Amino acid sequence: MAFRKFLPMFDRVLVERLAAETVTKGGIMLPEKSQGKVLQATVVAVGPGAVNKNGDLQPCSVKAGEKVLLPEFGGTKVILEDKDYFLFRDGDILGKYVD
Repeated sequence: MAFRKFLPMFDRVLVERLAAETVTKGGIMLPEKSQGKVLQATVVAVGPGAVNKNGDLQPCSVKAGEKVLLPEFGGTKVILEDKDYFLFRDGDILGKYVD
């Protein structure tokens, strides 16, 4: 898995975007142009955190395996083992889904 070969630095978070829906709930196939931009992702790996003004380590607010909401733009594309991943700063992640 990617998290064994790649560890983000500082407050970076490595995510894998979820696949876009290609079929509606009614069973209609959607063309690529109609598919919405995927803003949901699964966290694959997280860095140790960033150092705050007091010199203390501020850990990342998300953990591997959590589902998060991403901004529409941003992130750095990383290709590991022929799969696309994205690196975001912890503060750029808009939120996480909770059960």
